[in-house]
Amino acid sequence: MRFGMKTVCTLAIAGLVAGLSARLQADPLTVKTEQGKAQGKTLNDGKVKAFLGLPYAAAPVGDLRWKAPQPAATWKGARDASKFGAHCAQGHVFDDMIFQDSVNSEDCLFLNVYAPADAKVKSKLPVMFWIHGGGYSGGSASEPRHNGDFLPLKGVVLVTINYRLGVFGFLATSDLAKEANGAAGNYSLLDMISALQWVKANIKNFGGDPENVTIFGESAGSFAVSTLMASPAARGLFQKAIGESGAAFGDAVPTDALEVREKQDAEWVASVGVTTLAELRALPTDKVLDAAKSKKGGFWPFVDGKLLTEPVPDTYAAGKQAHVPLLAGWNRDEGSFFAMRPMTAEQFKGMIGGIYKERAAEFLTLYPAETDAQALRSAIDYGSDNFIAFGTWKWIEAHRKTGESPVYRYHLELAALPSKYHPGTFAFHSDDIEYIFGTLDTRPGAEWRPEDRKLSEQMMSYWTNFARTGDPNGPGLPAWPKYDTSDSLIHLDSTITSGPDTLRPRYEFLLKGMPAFHF
Repeated sequence: MRFGMKTVCTLAIAGLVAGLSARLQADPLTVKTEQGKAQGKTLNDGKVKAFLGLPYAAAPVGDLRWKAPQPAATWKGARDASKFGAHCAQGHVFDDMIFQDSVNSEDCLFLNVYAPADAKVKSKLPVMFWIHGGGYSGGSASEPRHNGDFLPLKGVVLVTINYRLGVFGFLATSDLAKEANGAAGNYSLLDMISALQWVKANIKNFGGDPENVTIFGESAGSFAVSTLMASPAARGLFQKAIGESGAAFGDAVPTDALEVREKQDAEWVASVGVTTLAELRALPTDKVLDAAKSKKGGFWPFVDGKLLTEPVPDTYAAGKQAHVPLLAGWNRDEGSFFAMRPMTAEQFKGMIGGIYKERAAEFLTLYPAETDAQALRSAIDYGSDNFIAFGTWKWIEAHRKTGESPVYRYHLELAALPSKYHPGTFAFHSDDIEYIFGTLDTRPGAEWRPEDRKLSEQMMSYWTNFARTGDPNGPGLPAWPKYDTSDSLIHLDSTITSGPDTLRPRYEFLLKGMPAFHF
């Protein structure tokens, strides 16, 4: 059989295209998503595949500023997924937040996927979905302490996300509510749900199991975990939850209704000097951020009537939250910043007398102050409870009562040595992050001991075991009992132990009322 030159050329091109397509399919660093192919890179001497800066929603800019996230655009060819996307627009919040991208932008709805090098479409590995902290006003998935070089080596697929922050994440006005059929604000939480929907649709191609997703986060990220468990809109998008130092059960985050927030935010909009949504959306990013500094109370999640139909604690009290296994806890020295100022026994007793009055004597049996050293320790303990621990405890207790699922509680007690941004030897707020991600060496100016590295390895195993089965226990690890009727929790220290909750009397005292205070 003879072919003409034109036919031969056509067949050759077709063969070349087919061969290229086959190579792309076989290339473990090229993964197909609903938006298009992504070309990743390897980390940790080729042990981990990383796909960075993948858009999970359209850029929330222009007319999409202060709107629910919209579908991400599709693309042709293979997208370069070797670099982080921009971090979400924010002012300077915390010194220890260091970003590996260089752009502060509203176009920031990106996520990162990390998987073991040998992960395949049919691997069905458990998925861990990380929500960073930062008071809902700062932070990014590109912080080095969240890097995915190590956690995937425990046999999981890790996803880290950006989400809108501050004024861009939570502004609510009556005009915005009318535009969105009655609900406004909470765009930050809607972003998280959108990212979870992206995971459900795409994670199988990275080797993950879309039916075995664990959401986990620290500080504001942990507040978000407790909130997503309460939101009907997030139901079915995750099967397990981990909360580290934070919950929507305290006074740190308001639970205003939509009409209250509309009035507060309308006053702020008026102060900016605009009268229409079009004018507001036309303001430059920097001008919005600068103006937001003057907003009393800031911008936080609230009961919008749609994403949240009632205060989060009410949902748990009624047993209407997601009934999923929960692992949660906090660090011993969450209030270590109170150690940065002098505190004597006399000062502490005088302060507590003024705050608790007739209850002061009972208070001092739980937070003793017989010596200056004891008073300082009690100041840190009370500061920790007031700041974050008490709210987290209430969340754990609520889910234990009505969640119909296993609960595991921890207390991180190994005090880290001083580092660049964290003076003193404390298990401070956010101290857990590098241990859980195995990224100890990313902490600026830190010195690490063998016990730190051992604990990091153990915590990584506990967290990934839980993501896999809903139970943190596994071979070679000290037993972690359920937090059930025995009140047992695990103490994460140089030597891990477990036992009853000896601090429970403190929280039962605080349940009677915790007045506002200032050290």
